[in-house]
Amino acid sequence: MAKKKEMEGEVYYPSEQVVMQARLKDWDALAEKAEKDLEGFWAAEASELDWYKKWDKVLDDSKAPFYKWFVGARTNIVHNAIDRHLKTHRKNQLALIWESEDGKLERTFSYFSMNREVSRMANIIKAMGVVKGDRVTIYMGRVPEIVFAMLACAKIGAIHSVVFGGFSVDSLQGRIEDSHSKLVITCDGAYQNGKVVELKAIVDESLKKCPSVENVIVVKRVNNGVTMEAGRDHWYHDLCQLPIANGKCATEELDAEDPLFILYTSGSTGKPKAILHTHGGYMVGTYSTLKYVFDVNDMDRWWCTADPGWITGHSYLVYGPMIAGVTSMLFEGGPAYPYPNRWWQVIERYGITIFYTAPTAIRGLMRFGESWPNKHDLSSLRLLGTVGEPINPEAWKWYHRVIGKEKNPIIDTWWQTETGAFQITPTPVVPLKPGSGTRPFFGQKAEIVDEQGNPVPDDTEGYLTLLRPWPSMLRTIYGDDERYVNQYWSKYPGRYTTGDSAKRDKDGYFWIIGRVDDVIKVSGHRLGTAEVESALVSHPAVAEAAAIGLPHEVKGQAIFTFVLLRAGFAPSPELSEELRQHVSKHMGPIARPEDVKFVDKLPKTRSGKIMRRVLKARAQGLPEGDISTLEE
Repeated sequence: MAKKKEMEGEVYYPSEQVVMQARLKDWDALAEKAEKDLEGFWAAEASELDWYKKWDKVLDDSKAPFYKWFVGARTNIVHNAIDRHLKTHRKNQLALIWESEDGKLERTFSYFSMNREVSRMANIIKAMGVVKGDRVTIYMGRVPEIVFAMLACAKIGAIHSVVFGGFSVDSLQGRIEDSHSKLVITCDGAYQNGKVVELKAIVDESLKKCPSVENVIVVKRVNNGVTMEAGRDHWYHDLCQLPIANGKCATEELDAEDPLFILYTSGSTGKPKAILHTHGGYMVGTYSTLKYVFDVNDMDRWWCTADPGWITGHSYLVYGPMIAGVTSMLFEGGPAYPYPNRWWQVIERYGITIFYTAPTAIRGLMRFGESWPNKHDLSSLRLLGTVGEPINPEAWKWYHRVIGKEKNPIIDTWWQTETGAFQITPTPVVPLKPGSGTRPFFGQKAEIVDEQGNPVPDDTEGYLTLLRPWPSMLRTIYGDDERYVNQYWSKYPGRYTTGDSAKRDKDGYFWIIGRVDDVIKVSGHRLGTAEVESALVSHPAVAEAAAIGLPHEVKGQAIFTFVLLRAGFAPSPELSEELRQHVSKHMGPIARPEDVKFVDKLPKTRSGKIMRRVLKARAQGLPEGDISTLEE
C-alpha cells in the first residue's frame, strides 16, 4: 500500500481496525498477480463456486469482441445462489429481509424458505409453457416476489427482462415487443411515497400491442380492484394453491454462456439497448467483486437501496449477495417518506452493516440536515458505498462524517449495466480520495484516451476505455450484434468504449467526470458537468445543482446552471452572482456560469440521475424527447 507522503491531494487512510478486519490486506499483490495472469486469476475466483462441470477453457477471445468465458462449463447461477447453501450452515440463515414502505409489514426468508418460494414460482412458470430460452418480462414493485421471479426464471433457463416498475405504458410495451416475451409477471399495484402506482393497468394497456404474451401472473399487493382478463390473467396466490405449484423443481443444468437476462439501458440516442448477460461469467463477476470490494461475510446485513429493475439491483441486491450467502435487505420505500429519517430507521432496526446507495440520494438527504440521522443509532455500519454517478467531494465528506461517523470507508464504485459488475473501485484497505473511484478492479486495465485513441497524460480529461475483457461483461445487444460492435468496440478497436469521460491523477487514481454527452466545451476547454455541479454544491446555500452546455456564438458552448437552494436561503440576483463567482473561484474564470437559475426541482430519472438532456431542451424551447424514465 502507498505511503502517506507519496499521495497527492486530500487522502483518507483506512484505520488499523478496518485493515485488520479486511479479507484482502494487500491490494497491490493481488493486482500484480491478476495483471500477470488474467485467466489464472479468474479461474481461481470461479473455483470458489460450484460447477456441474468445470470449464475446458477460461477465456475464448478468438471471435473478439464476442468473448466467451468458462467455455464448456456447466452451471446455473441459482445453483450457487441457493442450492449449494442448503447443504451448509447457511440453510437456516436469512437470505432476505423485506419491510413495507409504511413499516407495518415485515417478511423474512431463510435460504431454505427462499428455495421453497423460488421452486414454487418456477413450477408455476413452467406450467405456463415457459421453457429454456423463452423471455419473461417482470414488471413489479419492490416486493419479495420480484426476487423469486428473477431466480425462478434463471432456475429453469428462461431469460428474464426486468422492467423498472415506474416505467410508462410505451416504455413497457417497447421492451416486451423487443424481447418477444411469452409471460409477464406483475403486481396489482405498488406503493410509492404513500400513493399507489397502477402496475396492472399499465400492463393491460401495454399488452394491446404485444401479441407474443400468452399469460400474465399478478401478485396481490395493494388490493386496488384490477381488471383480470379470463384465460390470460392469473392471481399468483390462486396459482400457489394448485398441486402443480408445490414440490421440488430441479435447477436446469446450463452452459456457462447460456443467457441469464436482458436489461434495457437508454443511451443518448436511439431505442433502448437490450444488454445481454450470461450465467457463468456474470455469476463469477458479481461474486468476486462483492467479496473483495465490500468484504462481505456471513455476519453481514447488506443493504443495496437500488430497485431490482436496474443493474445495481440485479447484481448487488439479488444475485451477488445470494451467491456470497449474505443477508440482503429489500425495502419497499424511498429515503424520505414519510420523514427524512426513513432509511436511518431501517439501518437501526435491522442492524445493517453495509449500506450502498446513490450520490443523488445522499445529496437529497443532506438537505434535511444532520439532526435526522443523528436521532438513530447507526453504529452497526462498517462500510458505506456509492453507485450510479460520480459523487461530489462535499456529499462524500458529509456521508463519511455524519453517517459513517468518520470510521467507515466509502466505497465509490464505477461500473455500468454493460459491465455487470464493478470495474473501478477501492476495497476497504485502499486510501481514499473524495470523489475518486480509485483504481481498476483486479485483472482490469483502464486507460484515458483522446479523440484519436491516443493515451493522454495524467490529470488530462479524455475518454475512459477498458483494455481487458472480464467475465461479467455483456455478450451482445440482444438481437443486434452489429449495434453491439458499433456501440462499444468500433470507436477504438480492441478497447471497450465506456461513453464516459474521466481523468487519471499521478497516483493512478481515476476520476469519472460523467457521460461524454455531459461534457461542456467552453472556448476549447473540456469541463465536466459534474465538476461545475460539485463547485456549486460546495456553497452553503446550494442543496442540488445541474449544469448544461448551450450554444454560444463566441465560446462554442456556455455553461448554464440550475440550482435548488437549501432551507433558509431565498433566490435573489445577488445570490445568483455570488454563485457564479463561487464557481469561478473553485474552477477558474473559464467555468463561470453564464446564468444561475433557481428551481424548485430538477428533472430526474426514477433511478435518481439528473436528465440534463431535458434541461437543455427546455432551455432552448426544443422537444424534450423520450421522458418515460422521468420521475413524477
